[in-house]
Amino acid sequence: MLKRALFLDRDGVINLNHGYVSRKEDFDFIDGIFELVASANRAGYLVVIVTNQAGIGRGYYTEEDFHRLMDWVGGQFRAHGGTIDAVYFCPDHPEHGIGKYLRESACRKPAPGMLLQAASDHGIDLGASIMVGDKASDIEAGLAAGVGTLLYYGRDDEAGNAICVGALKDVSAYFK
Repeated sequence: MLKRALFLDRDGVINLNHGYVSRKEDFDFIDGIFELVASANRAGYLVVIVTNQAGIGRGYYTEEDFHRLMDWVGGQFRAHGGTIDAVYFCPDHPEHGIGKYLRESACRKPAPGMLLQAASDHGIDLGASIMVGDKASDIEAGLAAGVGTLLYYGRDDEAGNAICVGALKDVSAYFK
């Protein structure tokens, strides 16, 4: 049986977007995110982070730095009663990447690559899943992947094809 997932963008949904956050000292969780993840877990959703990380591609920090931070982030969720089931990231950038990271990539949102890979890896029913993002590229990736519910965390006039949610606590109303 296929599983449902709550896909979350990282910067701007899980943490305040201070620009290329790579250290726990700079990682400020957004109010309500711990409760949302725990609620999704209780409702039977896998929780999957899908995040563009062009800071790696630009040389601002390394993949090792990213993994170290995300291990810490996962620990913070566990300490608050929630579980992040998987993290997918895309370090590539088509214009500003350095070396192997300078390329067009099927994983970089708005392309759906990370979502499709997660679905394949974890047996996820994309049509029964939810994507929460704070940028048009997040929503476009969810739409291209066939995610059933697209939620935009931010201003209503920027939501496009998504339903706008003003607070993370509002997302749980879409759990089925």
